[in-house]
Amino acid sequence: MQMTRTFRNRLFATAALATILCAMPVRARAASKEMIQLQTQVQQLLDMVQRLQTTMDTRFAVLQNLAQQTSDQAVQMNSTVTALQQKMNAENEAISGKLDTNSGQVQSLNDSVDELKTRIAKLEKTVQDLQGQLQNIQNPPQGGAPGAPGGGTAPAPGEGSAGPGAANGAPPMVNQTPPLQQTFQAALSDYNAARYKLAVGEFQDVIHYYPMDDMAGTAQFYLGEIAYREGNFDEAVKDYNAVLEGFSGNAKAPAAQLHKGLALLKLNRHDAGVHELRALIQRHPQTPEAAQAREKLNGMGVRINPTRS
Repeated sequence: MQMTRTFRNRLFATAALATILCAMPVRARAASKEMIQLQTQVQQLLDMVQRLQTTMDTRFAVLQNLAQQTSDQAVQMNSTVTALQQKMNAENEAISGKLDTNSGQVQSLNDSVDELKTRIAKLEKTVQDLQGQLQNIQNPPQGGAPGAPGGGTAPAPGEGSAGPGAANGAPPMVNQTPPLQQTFQAALSDYNAARYKLAVGEFQDVIHYYPMDDMAGTAQFYLGEIAYREGNFDEAVKDYNAVLEGFSGNAKAPAAQLHKGLALLKLNRHDAGVHELRALIQRHPQTPEAAQAREKLNGMGVRINPTRS
Protein backbone atom coordinates (compact mmCIF):
# COMPACT_ATOMS: atom_id res chain seq x y z
CA MET A 1 0.00 0.00 0.00
CA GLN A 2 2.75 2.25 0.96
CA MET A 3 4.70 1.38 -2.10
CA THR A 4 1.70 1.96 -4.31
CA ARG A 5 1.22 5.42 -2.82
CA THR A 6 4.86 6.27 -3.28
CA PHE A 7 4.81 5.10 -6.89
CA ARG A 8 1.69 7.08 -7.50
CA ASN A 9 3.30 10.18 -6.08
CA ARG A 10 6.34 9.74 -8.20
CA LEU A 11 4.14 9.21 -11.22
CA PHE A 12 2.27 12.43 -10.51
CA ALA A 13 5.53 14.26 -10.01
CA THR A 14 6.86 12.90 -13.26
CA ALA A 15 3.67 13.85 -15.08
CA ALA A 16 3.74 17.33 -13.59
CA LEU A 17 7.37 17.73 -14.53
CA ALA A 18 6.61 16.54 -18.05
CA THR A 19 3.72 18.96 -18.26
CA ILE A 20 5.92 21.80 -17.08
CA LEU A 21 8.63 20.84 -19.47
CA CYS A 22 6.18 20.75 -22.32
CA ALA A 23 4.69 24.12 -21.41
CA MET A 24 8.01 25.99 -21.03
CA PRO A 25 8.89 26.35 -24.75
CA VAL A 26 5.53 27.94 -25.51
CA ARG A 27 5.93 30.54 -22.74
CA ALA A 28 9.53 31.22 -23.70
CA ARG A 29 8.56 31.77 -27.32
CA ALA A 30 5.77 34.21 -26.27
CA ALA A 31 8.13 36.14 -23.97
CA SER A 32 10.78 36.30 -26.69
CA LYS A 33 8.29 37.77 -29.17
CA GLU A 34 7.17 40.41 -26.68
CA MET A 35 10.79 41.27 -25.93
CA ILE A 36 11.51 41.64 -29.62
CA GLN A 37 8.51 43.96 -30.04
CA LEU A 38 9.53 45.94 -27.00
CA GLN A 39 13.09 46.22 -28.21
CA THR A 40 11.79 47.32 -31.61
CA GLN A 41 9.64 50.01 -30.01
CA VAL A 42 12.50 51.13 -27.80
CA GLN A 43 14.79 51.34 -30.80
CA GLN A 44 12.16 53.36 -32.67
CA LEU A 45 11.89 55.71 -29.70
CA LEU A 46 15.67 56.02 -29.56
CA ASP A 47 15.73 56.77 -33.27
CA MET A 48 13.04 59.43 -32.82
CA VAL A 49 14.91 60.92 -29.88
CA GLN A 50 18.12 60.90 -31.92
CA ARG A 51 16.41 62.63 -34.85
CA LEU A 52 14.79 65.12 -32.49
CA GLN A 53 18.15 65.78 -30.84
CA THR A 54 19.74 66.26 -34.27
CA THR A 55 16.98 68.67 -35.28
CA MET A 56 17.30 70.58 -32.00
CA ASP A 57 21.06 70.78 -32.36
CA THR A 58 20.71 72.07 -35.91
CA ARG A 59 18.15 74.69 -34.93
CA PHE A 60 20.13 75.70 -31.87
CA ALA A 61 23.23 76.12 -34.02
CA VAL A 62 21.24 78.31 -36.41
CA LEU A 63 19.87 80.39 -33.53
CA GLN A 64 23.31 80.68 -32.00
CA ASN A 65 24.72 81.81 -35.34
CA LEU A 66 21.95 84.38 -35.72
CA ALA A 67 22.54 85.60 -32.17
CA GLN A 68 26.28 85.94 -32.85
CA GLN A 69 25.61 87.81 -36.09
CA THR A 70 23.17 90.12 -34.28
CA SER A 71 25.71 90.74 -31.52
CA ASP A 72 28.44 91.47 -34.08
CA GLN A 73 26.13 93.83 -35.94
CA ALA A 74 25.21 95.57 -32.69
CA VAL A 75 28.88 96.01 -31.81
CA GLN A 76 29.61 97.30 -35.31
CA MET A 77 26.65 99.69 -35.14
CA ASN A 78 27.78 100.91 -31.74
CA SER A 79 31.28 101.50 -33.05
CA THR A 80 29.89 103.32 -36.08
CA VAL A 81 27.64 105.50 -33.92
CA THR A 82 30.54 106.27 -31.57
CA ALA A 83 32.78 107.20 -34.49
CA LEU A 84 30.06 109.40 -35.98
CA GLN A 85 29.48 111.06 -32.61
CA GLN A 86 33.20 111.76 -32.22
CA LYS A 87 33.36 113.10 -35.77
CA MET A 88 30.35 115.33 -35.15
CA ASN A 89 31.86 116.60 -31.89
CA ALA A 90 35.15 117.33 -33.64
CA GLU A 91 33.34 119.13 -36.46
CA ASN A 92 31.25 121.10 -33.97
CA GLU A 93 34.37 122.13 -32.07
CA ALA A 94 36.09 123.10 -35.31
CA ILE A 95 33.06 125.10 -36.45
CA SER A 96 32.79 126.72 -33.03
CA GLY A 97 36.47 127.63 -33.11
CA LYS A 98 36.12 129.09 -36.59
CA LEU A 99 33.07 131.07 -35.51
CA ASP A 100 34.93 132.40 -32.49
CA THR A 101 37.91 133.30 -34.67
CA ASN A 102 35.73 134.96 -37.30
CA SER A 103 33.79 136.81 -34.62
CA GLY A 104 37.03 137.99 -33.07
CA GLN A 105 38.35 139.10 -36.46
CA VAL A 106 35.14 140.98 -37.23
CA GLN A 107 35.25 142.62 -33.82
CA SER A 108 38.90 143.56 -34.38
CA LEU A 109 37.99 145.10 -37.74
CA ASN A 110 35.17 147.04 -36.09
CA ASP A 111 37.55 148.23 -33.39
CA SER A 112 40.09 149.27 -36.02
CA VAL A 113 37.41 151.20 -37.91
CA ASP A 114 36.31 152.91 -34.70
CA GLU A 115 39.90 153.76 -33.91
CA LEU A 116 40.43 155.20 -37.39
CA LYS A 117 37.28 157.29 -37.04
CA THR A 118 38.49 158.62 -33.69
CA ARG A 119 41.92 159.44 -35.07
CA ILE A 120 40.40 161.10 -38.14
CA ALA A 121 38.25 163.25 -35.88
CA LYS A 122 41.29 164.20 -33.80
CA LEU A 123 43.26 164.92 -36.97
CA GLU A 124 40.48 167.14 -38.32
CA LYS A 125 40.43 169.07 -35.05
CA THR A 126 44.21 169.46 -35.17
CA VAL A 127 43.99 170.70 -38.78
CA GLN A 128 41.30 173.20 -37.81
CA ASP A 129 43.46 174.49 -34.96
CA LEU A 130 46.44 174.82 -37.27
CA GLN A 131 44.32 176.66 -39.84
CA GLY A 132 43.14 179.07 -37.15
CA GLN A 133 46.68 179.70 -36.00
CA LEU A 134 47.83 180.24 -39.61
CA GLN A 135 45.01 182.69 -40.21
CA ASN A 136 45.96 184.66 -37.10
CA ILE A 137 49.55 184.81 -38.29
CA GLN A 138 48.57 185.96 -41.77
CA ASN A 139 46.02 188.54 -40.52
CA PRO A 140 47.31 189.92 -37.20
CA PRO A 141 44.99 192.32 -35.30
CA GLN A 142 45.72 196.03 -35.99
CA GLY A 143 47.02 197.88 -32.89
CA GLY A 144 47.14 201.63 -31.99
CA ALA A 145 44.76 204.62 -32.52
CA PRO A 146 43.76 206.09 -35.91
CA GLY A 147 45.97 209.11 -35.38
CA ALA A 148 48.64 210.20 -32.98
CA PRO A 149 48.48 213.49 -31.04
CA GLY A 150 49.75 216.46 -33.10
CA GLY A 151 48.54 214.98 -36.39
CA GLY A 152 51.10 212.16 -36.39
CA THR A 153 50.23 208.59 -37.26
CA ALA A 154 50.67 205.51 -35.10
CA PRO A 155 53.83 203.58 -35.84
CA ALA A 156 53.44 200.55 -37.97
CA PRO A 157 54.01 197.18 -36.37
CA GLY A 158 57.68 196.72 -35.82
CA GLU A 159 58.43 200.44 -36.20
CA GLY A 160 59.35 202.43 -33.09
CA SER A 161 58.24 199.57 -30.82
CA ALA A 162 59.46 196.16 -29.88
CA GLY A 163 57.77 192.97 -29.00
CA PRO A 164 57.43 191.58 -25.46
CA GLY A 165 60.75 191.24 -23.76
CA ALA A 166 62.53 193.52 -26.20
CA ALA A 167 63.01 196.21 -23.57
CA ASN A 168 65.21 194.02 -21.40
CA GLY A 169 66.75 192.06 -24.25
CA ALA A 170 65.03 188.71 -23.32
CA PRO A 171 63.96 186.37 -26.15
CA PRO A 172 60.24 186.00 -26.81
CA MET A 173 58.37 183.23 -24.92
CA VAL A 174 58.15 179.98 -26.90
CA ASN A 175 55.86 177.02 -26.01
CA GLN A 176 58.29 174.10 -26.29
CA THR A 177 56.91 170.56 -26.89
CA PRO A 178 58.61 167.89 -24.74
CA PRO A 179 60.27 165.04 -26.67
CA LEU A 180 58.02 162.00 -26.92
CA GLN A 181 60.40 159.14 -26.18
CA GLN A 182 62.15 160.84 -23.27
CA THR A 183 58.87 161.92 -21.72
CA PHE A 184 57.32 158.48 -22.01
CA GLN A 185 60.41 156.70 -20.67
CA ALA A 186 60.60 159.11 -17.73
CA ALA A 187 56.92 158.47 -16.99
CA LEU A 188 57.43 154.72 -17.21
CA SER A 189 60.44 154.89 -14.90
CA ASP A 190 58.48 156.89 -12.34
CA TYR A 191 55.60 154.43 -12.65
CA ASN A 192 57.83 151.43 -11.97
CA ALA A 193 59.32 153.28 -8.99
CA ALA A 194 55.79 153.93 -7.64
CA ARG A 195 56.22 157.71 -8.06
CA TYR A 196 52.69 157.85 -9.33
CA LYS A 197 52.16 161.60 -9.01
CA LEU A 198 55.12 162.38 -11.26
CA ALA A 199 54.20 159.56 -13.64
CA VAL A 200 50.63 160.86 -14.02
CA GLY A 201 51.88 164.30 -15.09
CA GLU A 202 54.34 162.84 -17.58
CA PHE A 203 51.81 160.40 -19.06
CA GLN A 204 49.35 163.27 -19.41
CA ASP A 205 51.99 165.28 -21.27
CA VAL A 206 52.38 162.42 -23.75
CA ILE A 207 48.63 162.35 -24.31
CA HIS A 208 48.37 166.15 -24.57
CA TYR A 209 51.26 166.81 -26.94
CA TYR A 210 51.05 163.61 -29.00
CA PRO A 211 47.34 162.63 -29.07
CA MET A 212 47.63 160.82 -32.41
CA ASP A 213 50.65 158.71 -31.50
CA ASP A 214 50.17 155.12 -30.37
CA MET A 215 52.18 155.90 -27.25
CA ALA A 216 49.31 158.13 -26.18
CA GLY A 217 47.17 154.99 -25.92
CA THR A 218 49.87 153.25 -23.88
CA ALA A 219 50.14 156.29 -21.61
CA GLN A 220 46.36 156.23 -21.17
CA PHE A 221 46.60 152.58 -20.14
CA TYR A 222 49.19 153.34 -17.48
CA LEU A 223 47.00 156.12 -16.12
CA GLY A 224 44.34 153.46 -15.63
CA GLU A 225 46.90 151.19 -13.96
CA ILE A 226 47.85 153.92 -11.51
CA ALA A 227 44.20 154.59 -10.68
CA TYR A 228 43.62 150.82 -10.23
CA ARG A 229 46.61 150.45 -7.90
CA GLU A 230 45.43 153.40 -5.85
CA GLY A 231 41.96 151.87 -5.52
CA ASN A 232 40.26 154.51 -7.67
CA PHE A 233 38.38 151.95 -9.76
CA ASP A 234 35.90 154.42 -11.28
CA GLU A 235 38.74 156.50 -12.72
CA ALA A 236 40.52 153.33 -13.83
CA VAL A 237 37.45 152.22 -15.79
CA LYS A 238 37.37 155.62 -17.54
CA ASP A 239 41.05 155.40 -18.48
CA TYR A 240 40.68 151.83 -19.77
CA ASN A 241 37.65 152.93 -21.78
CA ALA A 242 39.73 155.68 -23.35
CA VAL A 243 42.23 153.05 -24.50
CA LEU A 244 39.54 150.72 -25.89
CA GLU A 245 37.63 153.48 -27.67
CA GLY A 246 40.50 155.58 -29.00
CA PHE A 247 43.33 153.04 -29.35
CA SER A 248 41.68 149.64 -29.81
CA GLY A 249 44.62 148.49 -31.94
CA ASN A 250 47.13 149.29 -29.22
CA ALA A 251 49.14 146.40 -27.79
CA LYS A 252 47.75 147.23 -24.34
CA ALA A 253 44.11 146.96 -25.47
CA PRO A 254 43.64 143.33 -24.27
CA ALA A 255 45.16 144.17 -20.88
CA ALA A 256 42.99 147.30 -20.69
CA GLN A 257 39.84 145.25 -21.29
CA LEU A 258 40.89 142.62 -18.74
CA HIS A 259 41.66 145.20 -16.06
CA LYS A 260 38.47 147.09 -16.88
CA GLY A 261 36.47 143.92 -16.21
CA LEU A 262 38.35 143.35 -12.93
CA ALA A 263 37.78 146.97 -11.89
CA LEU A 264 34.06 146.61 -12.57
CA LEU A 265 34.00 143.50 -10.40
CA LYS A 266 35.77 145.47 -7.66
CA LEU A 267 32.94 148.01 -7.92
CA ASN A 268 30.43 145.15 -7.45
CA ARG A 269 29.17 145.65 -11.01
CA HIS A 270 29.07 141.91 -11.56
CA ASP A 271 27.16 141.75 -14.85
CA ALA A 272 29.21 144.51 -16.47
CA GLY A 273 32.47 142.91 -15.35
CA VAL A 274 31.47 139.46 -16.64
CA HIS A 275 30.35 141.00 -19.94
CA GLU A 276 33.73 142.72 -20.33
CA LEU A 277 35.67 139.51 -19.64
CA ARG A 278 33.55 137.57 -22.13
CA ALA A 279 34.05 140.30 -24.73
CA LEU A 280 37.82 140.09 -24.19
CA ILE A 281 37.76 136.31 -24.79
CA GLN A 282 35.74 136.84 -27.96
CA ARG A 283 37.90 139.66 -29.35
CA HIS A 284 41.34 138.35 -28.39
CA PRO A 285 40.89 134.59 -27.80
CA GLN A 286 44.58 133.64 -28.17
CA THR A 287 46.07 136.23 -25.79
CA PRO A 288 47.35 135.61 -22.24
CA GLU A 289 44.76 138.13 -21.05
CA ALA A 290 41.98 135.95 -22.50
CA ALA A 291 43.40 132.97 -20.60
CA GLN A 292 43.32 135.01 -17.38
CA ALA A 293 39.73 136.04 -18.13
CA ARG A 294 38.73 132.37 -18.61
CA GLU A 295 40.41 131.44 -15.34
CA LYS A 296 38.61 134.28 -13.54
CA LEU A 297 35.20 133.30 -14.93
CA ASN A 298 35.77 129.64 -14.12
CA GLY A 299 36.79 130.57 -10.59
CA MET A 300 33.57 132.55 -10.24
CA GLY A 301 31.53 129.61 -11.56
CA VAL A 302 30.38 131.66 -14.55
CA ARG A 303 30.01 130.13 -18.01
CA ILE A 304 32.34 131.63 -20.59
CA ASN A 305 29.77 131.49 -23.40
CA PRO A 306 26.18 131.67 -22.07
CA THR A 307 24.65 130.93 -25.49
CA ARG A 308 26.35 127.54 -25.85
CA SER A 309 24.66 124.51 -24.29
